[in-house]
Amino acid sequence: GSIIDHSGRILTNYHVVQDATVIDVTLFNGKTYSAKAVGADPLNDIAIIQVEAPAEELFPVTLGDSRSLRVGMRVFGLGNPFGLERTLTTGIISSLDRTLQVRGNWTIRSIIQTDAAINPGSSGGPLLDAHGRLIGINTAIATTTGQSAGVGFAIPVSLVDRVVPQLVRFGKVIRPDLGIVKVFPTDRGLLIAEMTPGGPAEKAGLRAAKQ
Repeated sequence: GSIIDHSGRILTNYHVVQDATVIDVTLFNGKTYSAKAVGADPLNDIAIIQVEAPAEELFPVTLGDSRSLRVGMRVFGLGNPFGLERTLTTGIISSLDRTLQVRGNWTIRSIIQTDAAINPGSSGGPLLDAHGRLIGINTAIATTTGQSAGVGFAIPVSLVDRVVPQLVRFGKVIRPDLGIVKVFPTDRGLLIAEMTPGGPAEKAGLRAAKQ
């Protein structure tokens, strides 16, 4: 994970802390502190936890700008691959604007592809640019063996910028919802098949087709 402020908030992947009953955080100096969940966005695989540690032991990462990235730029990944703590890998940005399926049919867009070695245990760690600024969260690898094949993916910091303020304030991301669950295409347009009871569409007077 990456410390993002002096209050001890830490940015990581949702799947790293998913279903956790106890969370411990080990800092750079080897000291371990307990942490609590602050908020999570499972759809974008982002979570915020907060560690109970002295402010003088917390060094927040500097946020970069993932919108200015270019293929070929040098990047650095930090993580604990295979339990090997504080491992640094290096590579380049191999591609931009990839898509990554994370939960069910939900797809994250604008994913960063890198050839920096990312392995199991690297998830949640920062992807940094050459100035040490956070540009992404190391999230997944493309593999047939369970180990790095030189194709890694990171959630861009531009998405983090949009999600984190809501996680800190509400503990979740509040998304607009029409209240329409299922539709079918017809020659006359879309036919509403299922709606959320009491949702915005129903309140607006729309009705689902009778089965």
